[in-house]
Amino acid sequence: MASRLPPLNPLRAFEAAARRGSISAAARELSVTHGAISHQIRSLEETLKTALFERGGKRLKLTPQGALLLPAVTQAFDGIAAATALMNRPSTSGNLRISCVPALLSLWLVPRLGSFVDRYPEISLTLTSSNDSSLIYSPDIDIAILYGPGGWKDCWTRLWSNFDLFPVVSPTLLNTRPLRSVRDLHDHVLLHGDDGREWRSWLAAADQLDMPRAREHFMGDARLSTEAARHGQGVALGDSITASSLIAAGELVIPFDLAVPAPDAFYVAARNDVRSAPIAKVFIDWIFDMIETERAAQPRPASRSAGRGMTSPRKRNTNTSTTATLLEES
Repeated sequence: MASRLPPLNPLRAFEAAARRGSISAAARELSVTHGAISHQIRSLEETLKTALFERGGKRLKLTPQGALLLPAVTQAFDGIAAATALMNRPSTSGNLRISCVPALLSLWLVPRLGSFVDRYPEISLTLTSSNDSSLIYSPDIDIAILYGPGGWKDCWTRLWSNFDLFPVVSPTLLNTRPLRSVRDLHDHVLLHGDDGREWRSWLAAADQLDMPRAREHFMGDARLSTEAARHGQGVALGDSITASSLIAAGELVIPFDLAVPAPDAFYVAARNDVRSAPIAKVFIDWIFDMIETERAAQPRPASRSAGRGMTSPRKRNTNTSTTATLLEES
């Protein structure tokens, strides 16, 4: 049976070139020359007695025969990588390296890590605060928890949670400078965790996009804007996951009953070989179990009124919320 299989190196060259769409890119990935990749592909075509790529054009294009071969080759290499990972990391012990969105890491993940550590005491964790999707491919990171659109290539990716956005403010600030209507935001500092897109989305849903704004601070990170709101420095947009503990503790309150879906979502991602390792699998299973358990346990009492100035708001129930308490339809 083994004699019927094409040689391994030509198959690697073919798979890399087909996936990358370029012989040069495949050469860089495999750390060989452009000529070596071309030679390996020609050798494979001679062995199989068929053309695998159409010649001509700037980007490689598979022939029907090449398109038939590619999925089988990719699956085979993924299987080899997964088996190798299992051999190298056969147990749920050792160091697991995780990168995570800063706000989610400090406000949601770290407070809950105790249950994971108790369950898997032989796993030590290295945590990196980042939302850089390139870390998926870094040899220094095993699992990346990202906020973004998803769809990253050449890796395993799974949607962890969508979530809603809504204003949050400290009760101390609210007592000294009330928010009786959305127009009262004019008298408050707006705290941005991004470039302003999220607040524009919320104000548009409240029919107040033209509202004059007094002062704004741009912090570039939802963790920082949420912490600033907690310390009474303005009004931030919290979300139904990372702000939940602060709201439950009374450190933040929700002044209006309008929530809008976040433009992106949280995803868990890992390289295909890492995903199959038991040490990674137990963490991935744990983090999905945690969010599902919290959703199921969350009570759903009635909402509060938005007050005057909320002109025909488009209310939305939050289906991922651990703070759904103030966001349901009246």
